Amino acid sequence: MPPMLGDCASLSMVGFKSNRIRHVPASALPPKLRWLILTDNAIDTLPPEIGERPQLQKLMLAGNRLRALPETMAACERLELLRVSANRLDALPDWLLHLPRLAWLAYAGNPLNAAREQTALGDASVPDIDWHTLALGQTLGEGASGVTHRATRLLKDGHPVEAVAVKLFKGAVTSDGLPELEMAACLQAGLHPNLIPVLGKAAGHPLGEHGLVMALIDPAFGNLGGPPSLESCTRDVYAADALFDRTAALRIARGIASAARHLHRRGIMHGDLYAHNILHDGAGHALLGDFGAASLFDARDASLAQALERIEVRAFGCLVEELGQRLAGDAGDLAAGFEALSADCFAESVEDRPSFDEVVERLAAIGG
Repeated sequence: MPPMLGDCASLSMVGFKSNRIRHVPASALPPKLRWLILTDNAIDTLPPEIGERPQLQKLMLAGNRLRALPETMAACERLELLRVSANRLDALPDWLLHLPRLAWLAYAGNPLNAAREQTALGDASVPDIDWHTLALGQTLGEGASGVTHRATRLLKDGHPVEAVAVKLFKGAVTSDGLPELEMAACLQAGLHPNLIPVLGKAAGHPLGEHGLVMALIDPAFGNLGGPPSLESCTRDVYAADALFDRTAALRIARGIASAARHLHRRGIMHGDLYAHNILHDGAGHALLGDFGAASLFDARDASLAQALERIEVRAFGCLVEELGQRLAGDAGDLAAGFEALSADCFAESVEDRPSFDEVVERLAAIGG
């Protein structure tokens, strides 16, 4: 990584994705560094001086060779988003789980979780669906991890059974991690009314590609918000006229909180709980999607499970705050309830944040 970058006094965003970088000298880290992208390189260590960049907010390191993170990073108190998927970590450091503002964490594809991920990929409870019974149609969307197509599922005689969506995963490392581990999380997630249902695994693709067959979502659903901008860094951007009535806003918050509780009970951290990963129909029915940053954990490990849940609760607090700022009409009491809940979700001491069980209960009490 070019050492002279550290001399750029006003430089705050640095990105070198897929450059085969092996060495990150301390002198390459600008003093005002806020956003660092080093995805898909060959880095095995980071300089301890990274902990001396107090404005660091977003750090993307998926697809490297890191065996550990510098202990000095415990001082990165403004760090909100961290991607360390597809590295060589044997454990998550304790200080990481207690960073006061961390809300979006992805760590799949490390040795610490390999056995659990392989078990999820081989989950026999999710049926295989023969590729030759799927007739692909138009492309519905394309992201970093794969392409989703509208498709028709056919019987042996060629007659259509149902319209479905088929996501075919790419093989390359994304900014969040490995596409096949997104598939593992989807398979582990099970059914919930606020998650997109997975019907089965596409089996027998002629090129050996991994794929999921999912329920086709009504086109009336659209994204709740847009992804972060260069300026907002970690916070979603909404359309200028995006407003939600009290019924819809409360229903969205309750649905996503319930989905997040369901995932954590099943040992899944979504890792990307954002409005831009939520589909809604305008009346409050919401679906949480995009498991590209999801990570699995042992839900029986109470200490780890609680820490990961409270990290994700902070991300949910961002969503509630954003909904509260975009309420239409006379909804002052709901705005006040959302503000109080988001404040508790933002508690800088991770242990002081509510669990998703508590969040669901509080939302049930808000607004009647």
